[in-house]
Amino acid sequence: MVRTQIQLTEDQANRLKELAHGSRESIAAIIRKALDQYLSKQEPNRGSLYRQAMTVIGKYQAGTHDISLEHDRYLEEEFRS
Repeated sequence: MVRTQIQLTEDQANRLKELAHGSRESIAAIIRKALDQYLSKQEPNRGSLYRQAMTVIGKYQAGTHDISLEHDRYLEEEFRS
């Protein structure tokens, strides 16, 4: 994990303390959950989509060496069957 520091309003801090006490979770855990929810609703930017796509390049073996050239033909054959 990466340590970071944020500033909260008095009201935010008080509400978080109450929530943490009631749920028996740390304030940090509650903030992480809220941030995860917020980030999951955001549209990914083009850079992160490219990075995600790059993680699978070369990861799988197809056993066929001309897929990049003949992928349309292979798909057509599979959809016909």
